[in-house]
Amino acid sequence: MVETHDHFIKRLNLLGRKHEQMTHGYVTKVGRDGLITVKPKAKRRGFPLKGLVLLVLGFFAFKAFILVSFGPATYEERLAKLENGTVIELAGAKVLGIDPVTAVLADFAGSILR
Repeated sequence: MVETHDHFIKRLNLLGRKHEQMTHGYVTKVGRDGLITVKPKAKRRGFPLKGLVLLVLGFFAFKAFILVSFGPATYEERLAKLENGTVIELAGAKVLGIDPVTAVLADFAGSILR
């Protein structure tokens, strides 16, 4: 009787942990025999590389759109104003400068937008 109660408590604790893990999402699969099994999703670990790549691509697309909107001459004038400013403005001018990626994206976007 004691063994049965101990096994029941152990099983109950195991189900409690599984339920806690499933609060973060779960995956259902149907086996060959038709049995549906539910397993908690694996925890994601590490740095979200995909998000970082999307952020960088979005930044380059933004720079290209601004370059197409203002035109290269006006864009360079505004960068020159930033280069004469404070340290933060100087860093912004370096980051916002026209680089090869921005130039290619601006040429591509310019042909589409015009």
